[in-house]
Amino acid sequence: MKKHLLSILGFSSIAISAMMFTSCKSDADSSGFEYMPDMYRSPAIEAYVDYGEIRGRQNTELKSKLTALTPPKNTIPYIFGKDSTQVKLMLPYFRKPNVAFRETHGLFGFDVTTSDEYLAASNDKNPYVLSAKNSEEILKKGKELFTAMCQHCHGEKGDGNGPMVTSGAYVGVPNYATLTNLSDGQIFYSIYYGKGMMGAHGSLLNKKEIWTLVHYVRQFQNKDYGKFDASGKPVASMAADSTKMKP
Repeated sequence: MKKHLLSILGFSSIAISAMMFTSCKSDADSSGFEYMPDMYRSPAIEAYVDYGEIRGRQNTELKSKLTALTPPKNTIPYIFGKDSTQVKLMLPYFRKPNVAFRETHGLFGFDVTTSDEYLAASNDKNPYVLSAKNSEEILKKGKELFTAMCQHCHGEKGDGNGPMVTSGAYVGVPNYATLTNLSDGQIFYSIYYGKGMMGAHGSLLNKKEIWTLVHYVRQFQNKDYGKFDASGKPVASMAADSTKMKP
Protein backbone atom coordinates (compact mmCIF):
# COMPACT_ATOMS: atom_id res chain seq x y z
CA MET A 1 0.00 0.00 0.00
CA LYS A 2 2.82 2.34 0.95
CA LYS A 3 4.70 1.58 -2.25
CA HIS A 4 1.55 2.15 -4.25
CA LEU A 5 1.05 5.54 -2.61
CA LEU A 6 4.64 6.53 -3.25
CA SER A 7 4.27 5.57 -6.88
CA ILE A 8 1.21 7.79 -7.21
CA LEU A 9 2.98 10.69 -5.53
CA GLY A 10 6.03 10.23 -7.73
CA PHE A 11 3.95 10.14 -10.90
CA SER A 12 2.04 13.23 -9.80
CA SER A 13 5.27 15.12 -9.11
CA ILE A 14 6.60 14.28 -12.55
CA ALA A 15 3.33 15.36 -14.20
CA ILE A 16 3.23 18.66 -12.31
CA SER A 17 6.88 19.36 -13.11
CA ALA A 18 6.24 18.65 -16.80
CA MET A 19 3.28 21.03 -16.80
CA MET A 20 5.34 23.77 -15.16
CA PHE A 21 8.19 23.46 -17.63
CA THR A 22 5.96 23.31 -20.70
CA SER A 23 4.02 26.39 -19.55
CA CYS A 24 7.18 28.48 -19.72
CA LYS A 25 8.35 30.17 -22.90
CA SER A 26 11.62 31.76 -23.91
CA ASP A 27 9.80 34.89 -25.13
CA ALA A 28 10.26 37.51 -22.40
CA ASP A 29 7.12 39.33 -23.51
CA SER A 30 4.93 36.24 -23.25
CA SER A 31 2.90 35.46 -20.17
CA GLY A 32 3.05 31.74 -20.99
CA PHE A 33 0.02 29.53 -21.19
CA GLU A 34 -3.00 30.98 -19.44
CA TYR A 35 -5.40 29.07 -17.25
CA MET A 36 -8.96 30.41 -17.65
CA PRO A 37 -7.87 33.82 -19.07
CA ASP A 38 -11.43 35.21 -18.94
CA MET A 39 -11.12 35.36 -15.17
CA TYR A 40 -8.57 38.15 -15.38
CA ARG A 41 -8.61 39.32 -18.99
CA SER A 42 -11.67 41.37 -19.90
CA PRO A 43 -13.52 39.90 -22.88
CA ALA A 44 -15.27 43.23 -23.48
CA ILE A 45 -14.78 44.84 -26.87
CA GLU A 46 -12.77 48.04 -26.61
CA ALA A 47 -13.02 51.03 -28.89
CA TYR A 48 -10.27 51.70 -31.46
CA VAL A 49 -8.71 48.25 -31.06
CA ASP A 50 -7.84 46.39 -34.24
CA TYR A 51 -9.41 43.00 -33.57
CA GLY A 52 -8.10 41.71 -36.89
CA GLU A 53 -4.80 40.97 -35.15
CA ILE A 54 -4.80 39.49 -31.65
CA ARG A 55 -1.74 37.91 -30.09
CA GLY A 56 -0.16 37.08 -33.41
CA ARG A 57 -3.30 35.74 -35.05
CA GLN A 58 -4.81 37.70 -37.93
CA ASN A 59 -8.36 37.82 -39.21
CA THR A 60 -8.40 39.65 -42.53
CA GLU A 61 -12.20 40.08 -42.38
CA LEU A 62 -11.88 42.18 -39.24
CA LYS A 63 -8.57 43.83 -40.06
CA SER A 64 -8.54 47.64 -39.65
CA LYS A 65 -12.22 47.77 -38.67
CA LEU A 66 -12.88 49.87 -35.58
CA THR A 67 -15.36 48.75 -32.96
CA ALA A 68 -16.37 52.33 -32.07
CA LEU A 69 -19.56 52.73 -34.07
CA THR A 70 -21.83 55.76 -34.33
CA PRO A 71 -24.55 55.46 -31.68
CA PRO A 72 -28.21 55.41 -32.76
CA LYS A 73 -29.77 58.75 -33.65
CA ASN A 74 -30.76 60.92 -30.66
CA THR A 75 -28.85 58.69 -28.25
CA ILE A 76 -27.81 60.54 -25.08
CA PRO A 77 -25.28 59.60 -22.37
CA TYR A 78 -26.43 57.64 -19.35
CA ILE A 79 -27.33 60.40 -16.87
CA PHE A 80 -29.35 58.63 -14.20
CA GLY A 81 -29.33 60.53 -10.93
CA LYS A 82 -28.38 63.86 -12.48
CA ASP A 83 -30.45 66.95 -11.78
CA SER A 84 -32.97 68.18 -14.36
CA THR A 85 -30.64 70.88 -15.68
CA GLN A 86 -27.92 68.34 -16.47
CA VAL A 87 -30.46 66.08 -18.15
CA LYS A 88 -31.72 68.92 -20.36
CA LEU A 89 -28.16 69.77 -21.38
CA MET A 90 -27.75 66.26 -22.78
CA LEU A 91 -31.06 65.99 -24.63
CA PRO A 92 -30.87 66.20 -28.45
CA TYR A 93 -30.53 69.72 -29.83
CA PHE A 94 -34.00 70.87 -30.86
CA ARG A 95 -32.88 73.23 -33.62
CA LYS A 96 -32.24 71.84 -37.09
CA PRO A 97 -29.66 72.83 -39.68
CA ASN A 98 -30.75 74.46 -42.90
CA VAL A 99 -31.11 72.09 -45.84
CA ALA A 100 -28.11 73.75 -47.50
CA PHE A 101 -25.87 72.49 -44.68
CA ARG A 102 -26.00 68.98 -46.15
CA GLU A 103 -23.79 70.15 -48.99
CA THR A 104 -21.84 72.97 -47.35
CA HIS A 105 -21.02 71.18 -44.08
CA GLY A 106 -21.57 67.52 -44.84
CA LEU A 107 -24.55 67.14 -42.53
CA PHE A 108 -26.02 64.15 -44.31
CA GLY A 109 -28.46 62.07 -42.29
CA PHE A 110 -29.57 65.07 -40.23
CA ASP A 111 -33.14 66.28 -39.99
CA VAL A 112 -33.01 69.56 -41.91
CA THR A 113 -35.29 72.54 -42.37
CA THR A 114 -35.83 75.30 -44.89
CA SER A 115 -36.40 77.92 -42.20
CA ASP A 116 -33.74 80.21 -40.74
CA GLU A 117 -33.01 78.44 -37.46
CA TYR A 118 -29.88 80.53 -36.95
CA LEU A 119 -32.03 83.64 -36.70
CA ALA A 120 -34.48 81.84 -34.41
CA ALA A 121 -31.55 80.85 -32.18
CA SER A 122 -31.08 84.52 -31.29
CA ASN A 123 -33.72 83.97 -28.58
CA ASP A 124 -31.97 80.95 -27.06
CA LYS A 125 -30.32 81.48 -23.68
CA ASN A 126 -27.43 79.55 -22.20
CA PRO A 127 -28.99 76.90 -19.92
CA TYR A 128 -25.65 76.23 -18.23
CA VAL A 129 -26.06 79.01 -15.69
CA LEU A 130 -22.95 80.79 -14.48
CA SER A 131 -22.69 81.62 -10.76
CA ALA A 132 -20.10 82.71 -8.24
CA LYS A 133 -19.73 79.06 -7.13
CA ASN A 134 -19.22 77.41 -10.51
CA SER A 135 -17.72 80.24 -12.57
CA GLU A 136 -14.08 79.30 -11.99
CA GLU A 137 -14.70 75.63 -12.78
CA ILE A 138 -16.73 76.34 -15.93
CA LEU A 139 -14.27 78.86 -17.36
CA LYS A 140 -11.34 76.57 -16.59
CA LYS A 141 -13.05 73.77 -18.51
CA GLY A 142 -13.90 76.26 -21.24
CA LYS A 143 -10.22 77.13 -21.65
CA GLU A 144 -9.33 73.44 -21.99
CA LEU A 145 -11.97 72.95 -24.67
CA PHE A 146 -11.06 76.16 -26.49
CA THR A 147 -7.37 75.25 -26.53
CA ALA A 148 -8.09 71.82 -27.94
CA MET A 149 -10.89 72.60 -30.39
CA CYS A 150 -10.81 76.30 -31.32
CA GLN A 151 -7.48 77.96 -30.68
CA HIS A 152 -5.80 76.69 -33.85
CA CYS A 153 -8.09 78.97 -35.89
CA HIS A 154 -9.52 81.54 -33.49
CA GLY A 155 -6.24 82.21 -31.70
CA GLU A 156 -5.37 82.13 -28.00
CA LYS A 157 -6.92 85.57 -27.51
CA GLY A 158 -9.96 84.86 -29.67
CA ASP A 159 -8.85 87.48 -32.17
CA GLY A 160 -9.00 85.19 -35.21
CA ASN A 161 -5.22 84.92 -35.56
CA GLY A 162 -4.62 81.28 -34.77
CA PRO A 163 -1.80 79.25 -36.38
CA MET A 164 -4.10 78.01 -39.17
CA VAL A 165 -4.85 81.62 -40.10
CA THR A 166 -1.35 83.05 -39.79
CA SER A 167 -0.05 80.18 -41.93
CA GLY A 168 -2.39 81.23 -44.72
CA ALA A 169 -4.44 78.02 -44.67
CA TYR A 170 -7.64 79.84 -43.70
CA VAL A 171 -8.94 83.39 -43.91
CA GLY A 172 -11.95 85.26 -42.59
CA VAL A 173 -11.91 83.92 -39.01
CA PRO A 174 -13.70 86.60 -36.95
CA ASN A 175 -12.48 88.36 -33.84
CA TYR A 176 -14.77 87.40 -30.97
CA ALA A 177 -14.50 90.89 -29.52
CA THR A 178 -16.50 92.20 -32.49
CA LEU A 179 -19.33 89.66 -32.16
CA THR A 180 -21.10 91.20 -29.17
CA ASN A 181 -24.33 91.37 -31.17
CA LEU A 182 -24.59 87.57 -31.31
CA SER A 183 -26.75 85.81 -28.74
CA ASP A 184 -25.67 82.75 -26.78
CA GLY A 185 -27.95 80.66 -28.95
CA GLN A 186 -26.41 81.86 -32.19
CA ILE A 187 -22.90 81.14 -30.96
CA PHE A 188 -24.05 77.67 -29.90
CA TYR A 189 -25.74 77.06 -33.26
CA SER A 190 -22.58 78.11 -35.12
CA ILE A 191 -20.38 75.75 -33.11
CA TYR A 192 -22.85 72.87 -33.29
CA TYR A 193 -23.61 72.99 -37.02
CA GLY A 194 -20.73 75.11 -38.28
CA LYS A 195 -20.76 78.48 -40.03
CA GLY A 196 -18.87 79.74 -43.05
CA MET A 197 -15.64 77.77 -43.36
CA MET A 198 -15.94 76.37 -39.84
CA GLY A 199 -17.09 72.77 -39.75
CA ALA A 200 -19.75 71.32 -37.47
CA HIS A 201 -18.57 70.41 -33.98
CA GLY A 202 -21.76 68.74 -32.76
CA SER A 203 -20.21 65.31 -33.25
CA LEU A 204 -17.04 66.32 -31.39
CA LEU A 205 -18.51 68.15 -28.41
CA ASN A 206 -21.64 67.47 -26.39
CA LYS A 207 -24.12 70.24 -25.65
CA LYS A 208 -22.76 70.93 -22.18
CA GLU A 209 -19.27 71.41 -23.60
CA ILE A 210 -20.52 73.78 -26.30
CA TRP A 211 -22.45 75.87 -23.79
CA THR A 212 -19.25 75.93 -21.70
CA LEU A 213 -17.42 77.31 -24.73
CA VAL A 214 -20.10 79.99 -25.14
CA HIS A 215 -19.28 81.20 -21.62
CA TYR A 216 -15.56 81.13 -22.34
CA VAL A 217 -15.66 83.16 -25.56
CA ARG A 218 -17.74 85.80 -23.80
CA GLN A 219 -14.58 86.69 -21.87
CA PHE A 220 -13.04 87.92 -25.11
CA GLN A 221 -15.89 90.42 -25.36
CA ASN A 222 -15.86 91.55 -21.73
CA LYS A 223 -12.87 91.08 -19.44
CA ASP A 224 -15.16 91.09 -16.40
CA TYR A 225 -17.36 88.30 -17.70
CA GLY A 226 -17.60 85.50 -15.16
CA LYS A 227 -16.43 87.66 -12.26
CA PHE A 228 -18.59 88.20 -9.18
CA ASP A 229 -18.40 90.60 -6.26
CA ALA A 230 -18.37 89.66 -2.58
CA SER A 231 -22.15 89.42 -2.50
CA GLY A 232 -22.20 86.98 -5.40
CA LYS A 233 -23.49 89.46 -7.99
CA PRO A 234 -21.88 89.52 -11.44
CA VAL A 235 -19.47 92.37 -12.08
CA ALA A 236 -20.18 92.73 -15.80
CA SER A 237 -23.61 93.52 -17.17
CA MET A 238 -23.20 90.79 -19.76
CA ALA A 239 -22.56 88.32 -16.97
CA ALA A 240 -25.60 89.60 -15.14
CA ASP A 241 -27.79 88.83 -18.14
CA SER A 242 -26.30 85.36 -18.43
CA THR A 243 -26.84 84.40 -14.82
CA LYS A 244 -30.54 85.26 -15.11
CA MET A 245 -31.00 82.69 -17.85
CA LYS A 246 -33.12 79.71 -16.91
CA PRO A 247 -32.72 76.15 -18.21
